[in-house]
Amino acid sequence: LKSALGGVLFIDEAYSLVQADNDSYGKECIATVLKAMEDHRDDLVVIVAGYTDLMEEFLSSNPGLKSRFNNFIDFDDYNPDELVAILESMCKKYQYQLSPEAKESATAFFTKRCENKPENFANARDVRNFIEKAIINHACRVVKLKSVDELILSRLEAEDVKDIVL
Repeated sequence: LKSALGGVLFIDEAYSLVQADNDSYGKECIATVLKAMEDHRDDLVVIVAGYTDLMEEFLSSNPGLKSRFNNFIDFDDYNPDELVAILESMCKKYQYQLSPEAKESATAFFTKRCENKPENFANARDVRNFIEKAIINHACRVVKLKSVDELILSRLEAEDVKDIVL
């Protein structure tokens, strides 16, 4: 809190402070943050973030939270095209590229995932988990090859992304 004075304190997954049963540490953290928000109201911005339903639980856990956190921004989940764009960006970061067939397979995967969102749907985190599994699949495939070149080493093929389970 001291280092955030004059700026912003961002608490991601804030609901985790109230999820542990009989955990006084989370309650103490919340009480400390609330006091700091009151004592430094002109010198501190606090932003809490998390999944909508879990944030409702968080805000209901302490009577002072709802009155202090009264501006809300809901972000829609990414659509399949946006998730694939994130995937392509992550591929570039890791120095990979998707073959056209791999991109088609990934698009089908994220389309299906968005149409039937599981409880653990996690937007870009799903993409990160997806690419990590694809890279493992790629490595397992490439290690069996007799000869490789730079394209083979850097290109994810459909077989690398097919049948991934998150």
